Amino acid sequence: MKFKVLFVGATLLAFSFTQVMNAQQKKCEPWVIPAEFKKMANPVAKDDASVKAGQASFAKNCASCHGKTGLGDGPKGRMTKTFPGDFSGAAFQAYADGEMFYQTKFGRGEMPAYDKKIPDAEIWSMVNYMRALKK
Repeated sequence: MKFKVLFVGATLLAFSFTQVMNAQQKKCEPWVIPAEFKKMANPVAKDDASVKAGQASFAKNCASCHGKTGLGDGPKGRMTKTFPGDFSGAAFQAYADGEMFYQTKFGRGEMPAYDKKIPDAEIWSMVNYMRALKK
């Protein structure tokens, strides 16, 4: 019985701490994205294979901050100063594919750059997956 009470208490404490941390996160500043990326078309066809490849890469490289479904609720993301963002929402989905590519490739602040870690074609597949997160 004591274990059950301690477990419930610890769970509530952890949940409360997470809520306080999320409330303290700043909203990110608007991205400054070069014009050529705003006009850039995704060269990777949005088909089941590319979405699945993008999902696998997202799970490996992004989910720790952005969460498994892109809600910004990953375990590392809860600890950042700036909220990682909700990829399912209208604001993020309003970005052009090239803008999503730019953000992923070059990063900024707490968002790491993946230009030397992930090939461009894989980033484009991740863009296809991020599009699939739309509400």
